Amino acid sequence: MKQTITPPQYLQIALDLAHRIVRGDFAEGSRIYGRSVLASEYEVSPETIRRALRLLGDMKVVEIIPQSGVVVRSMDSAKRYIAQFDEGAKTDALRTELQDLFAQSAAIHQRMGALVAVLTDKRYTVAASQEALANYEVTVPCSSPLIGKSIGALHFWQSTGSTIVALRRGSRVILSPGPYAELYAGDVIILVGTPNAAAAALQLVTNTEGSATFDSV
Repeated sequence: MKQTITPPQYLQIALDLAHRIVRGDFAEGSRIYGRSVLASEYEVSPETIRRALRLLGDMKVVEIIPQSGVVVRSMDSAKRYIAQFDEGAKTDALRTELQDLFAQSAAIHQRMGALVAVLTDKRYTVAASQEALANYEVTVPCSSPLIGKSIGALHFWQSTGSTIVALRRGSRVILSPGPYAELYAGDVIILVGTPNAAAAALQLVTNTEGSATFDSV
């Protein structure tokens, strides 16, 4: 579910004031209403208005004159502030979308791992499961150059086109191993992909040109 980022009130007010300056509501050199008036207009506390004006002051949009008030300093600075704010909002939106995709990917891999565990267990008792499950097993030999390396560092999917859904280490099954999981000699990698992807995974793990064979689960 995509999240919506709502900026703090003082940032929204600063942005609105910058837009009003660009529109000409407040001309350069003119004085902006006092904090109490703006607080009433925006229905916020005077402290929130103070933070908004302080931000615009730091950005050279307005000048805060002690005992005198706030004077509009530069329309160009207001335009630059709006552009920077929009760019930051785009970055935040992209970051949020990436977080959503990571969450979705983790959920998918967890579900795939659970299905693999169930189907792998059933293959010993139901012959049909062995034919229906389009997964492959690749054993990590003692001579593999990948021993001790993490799955994330290997960029496994990018390198092979296959996805690791589980690792079988002796009698233990590790479902949906994360990017920090390291490969050990004797590990059995359970992966999902096309036959070509499985062959590429075998070549990567064994450092061969495809002379070895993999097991179709």
